[in-house]
Amino acid sequence: MEHARAFEPIQDGRIYIEKINYPMIYQDKATPAEYWVGSQYAKDQGWLEYHESGTFVRMLQPGKDLFA
Repeated sequence: MEHARAFEPIQDGRIYIEKINYPMIYQDKATPAEYWVGSQYAKDQGWLEYHESGTFVRMLQPGKDLFA
């Protein structure tokens, strides 16, 4: 969620997925399995909404509330 929050969303609140996956895998040293579990957890908690194309996410209000 911190990585999603770090970037200014573009049109319609979109955050390109590479803005999240690169820092998680290369900076945080998460394995692909850890990345997947974390992203699914954020989705299941209602923090992120994944677009069907898989190219971007949107931070939903409960996710924004984590940083309020």
